[in-house]
Amino acid sequence: MSDIAPLRFEIDGMSCAGCAGRAERALLAMPGQSFASVNLATKTGQVVLTDAHARDIRDTLKGAGYPALEDTVTLDIADMSCASCAARVEQALLAQSAVLSAHVNLANETAQIQILRGAIAATDLAQVATQTGYASTIRDTQRIDPTQQESAKIHQARNTFLLALVMAVPVFVLEMGGHIFPAFHHWVARTIGLDTSWTVQFVLTTLLLLGPGRVFWIKGIPLLMRRTPDMNSLVALGSLAAWGYSTTSLFAPDALPAGARNVYFEAAAVIVTLILLGRWLEARAKGRTGAAIRKLVGLQPATARVIRDGQPRDIPVEHVILGDVLSLRPGERLAVDGRVESGQSYIDESMITGEPMPVLKSIGSDVFGGTVNGDGALTYCATKIGRDTMLARIIAMVEQAQGAKLPVQALADRVVLIFVPVVMAIAALAFVGWFVFGPDPKASHALVAAVSVLIIACPCAMGLATPTSIMVGTGRAAEMGVLFRKGDALQRLSDARVVAFDKTGTLTEGRPELTEIHVLPDFDEIDILGLAAAVETQSEHPIGRAIERAAQERNAPRPDVSDFVAHAGFGIEATVNGQTVRIGARRFMEREAIAVDALAQPADTIEAKGQTPFYVAIDSQVTAIFAVADRPRNSARQTVNHLHEMGIKVAMITGDAAGAAHAIAQELGIDHVQANVLPEGKAEAVRTLRNTYGDVAFVGDGINDAPALATADVGIAIGTGTDIAIESADVVLMSDNLDGVLNALDVSRHTLRNIRQNLFWAFAYNAALIPVAAGVFYPLLGWQLSPMLGAGAMALSSVFVLSNALRLRHLSPTTERMS
Repeated sequence: MSDIAPLRFEIDGMSCAGCAGRAERALLAMPGQSFASVNLATKTGQVVLTDAHARDIRDTLKGAGYPALEDTVTLDIADMSCASCAARVEQALLAQSAVLSAHVNLANETAQIQILRGAIAATDLAQVATQTGYASTIRDTQRIDPTQQESAKIHQARNTFLLALVMAVPVFVLEMGGHIFPAFHHWVARTIGLDTSWTVQFVLTTLLLLGPGRVFWIKGIPLLMRRTPDMNSLVALGSLAAWGYSTTSLFAPDALPAGARNVYFEAAAVIVTLILLGRWLEARAKGRTGAAIRKLVGLQPATARVIRDGQPRDIPVEHVILGDVLSLRPGERLAVDGRVESGQSYIDESMITGEPMPVLKSIGSDVFGGTVNGDGALTYCATKIGRDTMLARIIAMVEQAQGAKLPVQALADRVVLIFVPVVMAIAALAFVGWFVFGPDPKASHALVAAVSVLIIACPCAMGLATPTSIMVGTGRAAEMGVLFRKGDALQRLSDARVVAFDKTGTLTEGRPELTEIHVLPDFDEIDILGLAAAVETQSEHPIGRAIERAAQERNAPRPDVSDFVAHAGFGIEATVNGQTVRIGARRFMEREAIAVDALAQPADTIEAKGQTPFYVAIDSQVTAIFAVADRPRNSARQTVNHLHEMGIKVAMITGDAAGAAHAIAQELGIDHVQANVLPEGKAEAVRTLRNTYGDVAFVGDGINDAPALATADVGIAIGTGTDIAIESADVVLMSDNLDGVLNALDVSRHTLRNIRQNLFWAFAYNAALIPVAAGVFYPLLGWQLSPMLGAGAMALSSVFVLSNALRLRHLSPTTERMS
């Protein structure tokens, strides 16, 4: 996929995998795009545009029969004084890839913007207009509750089914009651007569097909006419065949062969009713698959308490602007990301990091929207709003992962591509075979077989098998503080055979401490420490902080520093009092041709203890060696043990000295160590591991880990690390607890297992029941499947797939199950 962020939008009219496949092929054939994907479970599409526009997406999907949903946003725009002002705002809005049209009215100072639904937030449109120089706010600030939207869909599906049920039950009782209880059949014949009974069935079934069942006709018949049939087409054909045959039997019986007069109104009515029942159950299950996203969206409060003109006032969160100072009272949820200006309090960040312990926040601390304040009161300055907040970025990452298409889905897509036409051909062959070779009444047997094949073979379960599991799996992972930035990482991570860790800040706490100092004769320890601390103040490396803390504790004097230079992977140098001071690893000294033999003995002792030696040289003469120790994280040993229990090799790739690296590895039980690796060499180290063990997952947190994160089959970044590391990764852990690595692997494996179960059920169901429906076993075993049973089985297959996917919601953190 392109590195450009895909445009994500909602699509209407899709009901099966065939629909999603046709919509996706239409988008892939659209000029000006480099990637297109359609997800049936979320009813969304993703397209990376290179030389196209949202209008092209709208026109393409409309032509394919699956229109993109649209929304209208109204903005109030201040400070416009002429037509050029309005034109400038309008052009800026139209430049957004998700905008279909934009009209700015100078007279009433508003903008009417038509967008692809779900592709861009109204707050972001307001920000675009504001950035042109004209302050903009959203006119309609009503917030749409995703839960209410899902409830409305479920309510509508339920009412449609119940209406169909009211009409189908009398039809079923009148016809099938006589088959089950012959006495009832005779009673109907004596009282109202068979023709009257059939007429009542005709009226009710026709009303059912034109009312609750019209969705199949409206969508299925036009697609059939365009030679792109889908599930709706199969249901429409099956019910139409049953209704048409029955209507002919009722009103024109002479048109049928002798002995073939029969009615199947109950089949048409019950088929549609059962499928509508299946869609209601699907709607309920699908509503639960998106629970994680709705929970995340629901974390953002509707209003924010902003201090303006010295007074606090509650305003819609969409109206908060960068630089606003917000007041936070005890127990309140933060509205946006910011930095604490005053006060102190513990804040619960578990909904973002997955860590249960509240975090102390004081002046200068970063805080995040959606988290919950404890007992203290704070004021904080808004530093990120709208789509830039941590919560919005998390939601975007989860949505993108949920909309992904895994390699395992390719087989299902290829099958679905030809499945519906093949089913229609099988239905036609079954009809002809029964009509020619079947027992009397041939026409009735032929109709039952053909309709049963059409109904039972709807590929709903195939289309839902993969995306529903992805939705639930990635959503559950997000609740554990694990974000899959790329959905296909789910499958690749499940295939990992080795997990490689960076050492400093990943396996270790990332807070090294200075433990020993050895200086040569004629040099003063305090002076050397102060000299080193002065140089390290210019460095961002954690070891520099350790040296600074030691110098501060011992009141070491710090001279002025100039001409500072950092040599990545080696060390640093600067000019102090006219002398060149170099601090770094042994390889740095060797590169600069500085002899270190005088400190060989203390260096060996330091490395034997598992600590890291750093040399200090003045004017090309080594003067001292520092010992720095970074303790392993409390969770590191447990993580390595659990990885071994999962059958995974564990490796460590570090730029640290070999002695210190092997000491840590021995303490933690790590299988493979690559030490003294420069930043540019970490990617090659990952490739070496891949050649030795197989697929590699790499876990890191620093800028120097970015190449390895990008090179690994799956890059896992610790969320407390740098933005560069996070952007290079496929999976992001929102806390520095290494349990997240186990949770990511476990979710990946369970999700892939769940997908395979779903695909097996979907394929096995069709492979087993299509021959039964066609009547293949009738000559030997007397089996002929009723269309009604076929409709029920088809609906249940989709419900089974969704229910199986929903089991992932109850997946518990790995350590809880392994402890």
